[in-house]
Amino acid sequence: MRIGVLGAVTAWEPAGAAVSVGGPRVRALLALLAVDAGRFVAAERLIDGMYGEEPPDGAANALQSQVSRLRGALKAVAPVEFTAAGYRLVVDPEDVDVHRFERLAGDGRRELAAGDAARASELLGEALALWRGPAFADVTEAPFAATQSTRLEELRADVAADRVDAEISLGRAAGVLDELRATVAEQPLRERPRAQLVRALQAADRSAEALAAFEDARRTLADELGADPGPELTEAHLAALRSEPVKPASALPAQLTSFVGRDGELQQVAELLRHARLVTLLGPGGTGKTRLAVEVAATGAEPVTFVALAPHVAGDVVQAVLSALGLREVASPLRGTVGPDPVDRLVAALRDRAPLLVLDNCEHVVDAAARLLARLLPACPGLRVIATSREPLGITGEQLAPVPRLAVPPPGTPAAEALGFPAVRLFADRAAASDPAFRVDDGTIGDVQHICAALDGLPLALELAAARVRTLPVGEIAARLDDRFRLLARGSRTAEARHRSLRGVVEWSWELLDDDERRLARRLTVFPGGATLAAAAEVCGVPDAVDLLPGLADKSLVETSGNRYRMLETIRAFCAEKLTGAGETAQLHRAHALVFLRLAEEADPKLRTAEQLGWLERLDAEYDNLVAALRWATEEDLPTAFRLAAALATYWWMRGRRYEGAMLSLEIVKRCGPEPPREYAEEFLMCVLNAISAGPGQDTTATYQSLVEGYAADMSWAPRHPMLSMLMGVVIGPPTDDSELYVRSRLMAHGDPWTSALLPMGLGLRSMLMGDLDTAERSMREGEARYRELGERWGLSMTLDHLSQMLTWSGRYDEALAAMTESMGLMQQLGAADDYADLLCRRADSRSLRGDVAGARADYELTISLARRSGMPETRASAYVGLAGLARRTGDLVTARSLADRALAECTSSSYSVAAVRATATIELGWIALADGHPAKARSRMQEAVAAASQWRDSMVLAAALEGVAGAAILEDRPEETALLLGAAAAVRGTELVGQPDVTQVAASARARLGPDFATKYAAGQALTTPKALTAAGIEPAP
Repeated sequence: MRIGVLGAVTAWEPAGAAVSVGGPRVRALLALLAVDAGRFVAAERLIDGMYGEEPPDGAANALQSQVSRLRGALKAVAPVEFTAAGYRLVVDPEDVDVHRFERLAGDGRRELAAGDAARASELLGEALALWRGPAFADVTEAPFAATQSTRLEELRADVAADRVDAEISLGRAAGVLDELRATVAEQPLRERPRAQLVRALQAADRSAEALAAFEDARRTLADELGADPGPELTEAHLAALRSEPVKPASALPAQLTSFVGRDGELQQVAELLRHARLVTLLGPGGTGKTRLAVEVAATGAEPVTFVALAPHVAGDVVQAVLSALGLREVASPLRGTVGPDPVDRLVAALRDRAPLLVLDNCEHVVDAAARLLARLLPACPGLRVIATSREPLGITGEQLAPVPRLAVPPPGTPAAEALGFPAVRLFADRAAASDPAFRVDDGTIGDVQHICAALDGLPLALELAAARVRTLPVGEIAARLDDRFRLLARGSRTAEARHRSLRGVVEWSWELLDDDERRLARRLTVFPGGATLAAAAEVCGVPDAVDLLPGLADKSLVETSGNRYRMLETIRAFCAEKLTGAGETAQLHRAHALVFLRLAEEADPKLRTAEQLGWLERLDAEYDNLVAALRWATEEDLPTAFRLAAALATYWWMRGRRYEGAMLSLEIVKRCGPEPPREYAEEFLMCVLNAISAGPGQDTTATYQSLVEGYAADMSWAPRHPMLSMLMGVVIGPPTDDSELYVRSRLMAHGDPWTSALLPMGLGLRSMLMGDLDTAERSMREGEARYRELGERWGLSMTLDHLSQMLTWSGRYDEALAAMTESMGLMQQLGAADDYADLLCRRADSRSLRGDVAGARADYELTISLARRSGMPETRASAYVGLAGLARRTGDLVTARSLADRALAECTSSSYSVAAVRATATIELGWIALADGHPAKARSRMQEAVAAASQWRDSMVLAAALEGVAGAAILEDRPEETALLLGAAAAVRGTELVGQPDVTQVAASARARLGPDFATKYAAGQALTTPKALTAAGIEPAP
């Protein structure tokens, strides 16, 4: 049976016929039960929902009468059960339109957050199609209806808006304009549809209308509310002013030229991709593999991620894919030192999605790419991959798609017919772009045909030749090009033909340069990430480089993007050989490394100031060059490597490249050995600390852990690098005693403003973990004030996060929410999506404690979506634990248990942060067992969590586990033990946990049974030491 409340309250038999339910009271009863389908609803709630707060006499009897009528109408198809807990409509929630609507809405929003706009639009449209009219349309007089229908109408509006976002992302903005105008007319004061209208008009190339729509919105808001436009509407307005296009739903590189000559291959590869999950475009350099891959990817509706592997070595392949997907290492002292395996993060981010991954230029990292895809494809059933390579990857399931040269007409073909051949059409298109007066006609076709044939129809070679049309007659191009190929044909017969022909084109282009241009071209090859004009001039040391570099761009030797110049990889490889032949390799790499060392050392202190956002962007733009400089220095110049790695440490942590930084640092440590030069002891120590943070499996942990502790104890100087202090705290953990605390404090006592803020924050965190919350808050407030004065967002965000947790525990919810909201805003400014998901989950915890169930659920669900996209299983697990608690408190134990088990299944790592989440999931399973009436099982779960938490210095988890044992004790009729353990938990945490409903209920039960003795037992628990508290909970303390 299906039941609908999104419209008139209706029931349908399995065959589809409508059921006659009865009068308004019976339909209202059906609606109330349907909203909680599958769950028991107390009789009191039903009476309140049907009659209001002042029900008439005999309401209980009237309810029973209505139930009887409803049972008669529904018969055995959907029985109404009764127990002491209330009444339950026995029907699958999926058969009730409101539940299906909310489920589809949640799924659609998650897909939209994950970047799959096409799937999101489909799901959200399906959700909206369930509406047949206003919710509860024929029972509007029932007291419950107004609140429920208002909630659902708001959700309906949000879902409609989300679908509009999806449609705009898919490039279908014009199709939603009428809908948006109608929505704005109906709800003129809602900003979101107005902002969407501005964005949609802009996306439809109607900028003037977009600006007019904003002005109408601004005027209406000012007249009606006396308010200015909010951030979303303002951002849409600014985009319209700048005439910015709406960002597409994919992440493909923009193409500046038309796509010519590959229509057949485009269809063929698209068809292959429908049947194979890995298609490798195979061919020599210059055949247009990358462009074909981009065009194929652009034809689909799925989310696309493009990964350029050319700048990377084999060991960087996984990190390159992580970075392209926007996945980061989370930088937070509470997360511990052990990072998840990066491939596992990729699997976690991709396994529940259906994206398309484009891996470009695999040939130089073919083994690493093959190993990665051999892991990803079986584990992520929705993933599809297009790879471009000069050789097959050689893994099971690979479908090869050779990319042939463009077809060339035979000699003597007339111009009109020759233009039907792809090679001629491409040459003509690119030559006309270089010289608009150029035409392929009967006078030029002979030379054009010769050029196309001599260049083997290779697109890159044709484009390079066509670029010369502006300065050379086409006949001279043909003659000189022919000479070059004859010369190359006499080379080594062992060289592959494709290398000979492509080398011939580049060699010819090279010989057209003068000596200064050649010198600059070969020296530019030390920039794998491209170069600004200033950096190229400084490193290359060529007079007039500022004038020569744009000339190389004109001659198609380099590409331009904004203010950067980048060589095509084929040309860069050729020119690199010339650099080696000139004996300049070491000299240029050293110059390159020193320039980027200077940049990193200039940026490092700025990253810890209010200027950090601009400097982060600058380092982002130069990151490939910074890594290349560090790799060269690791092999050739260890002092430079030490300095560069130390200068990049703050960037690695703030930008979520912690794992990559750890691997680069590890290489330096291995190269150096355990005894560095004394003058670089501090930089060496930072490399070791970063390397240890890579987690298990790295041979630095056992070898260097004691070395780190020894250095820390012996350091008698204030460190030059403020980041060293934070790395010490993260890797070694909080100080265990006052003497260690003194040593750590001394490390920070050198007057650096950022370290002066870090010190009280770190001391506050230590006090927080030890349960001294008064001291912790004072220290955190001091750190907060110093970070604010400094304008540093990252440290301020972490401090506010810790403060928010403490304020929540003490019941200061408004202050806690304000601190958390600001912390999240700061992380958004930094572009720290992973840290933002962590904060979102903790905001959900706070909302749950203050009774905001809807807000908590929304935050938990969004956390899961973001964490799934980012490959963060422990964050997903935390959100599942939170949702399990919400389900348990509404009586849905089946769902609660499933969510808690799912949380445990996510906890596969042994890191500190994952172990803490595993313990909280175990505690939640204990509370579920208590709710199900199984105190012995609950006690076992809670004691398991106590035993685990007692191994760490984390008072929060231990206190929660002790409260769980107290809950088991009250159900076993042991109120004295309950009071004792509650007091012990408060002492361990440093405060009573205000507002936690489970603990509040347990305490109330014990207080009711013990009377005045409760306070005595509670005080006795507060006096217990931690080992004695463990004993009271049934756990033997570790010796």
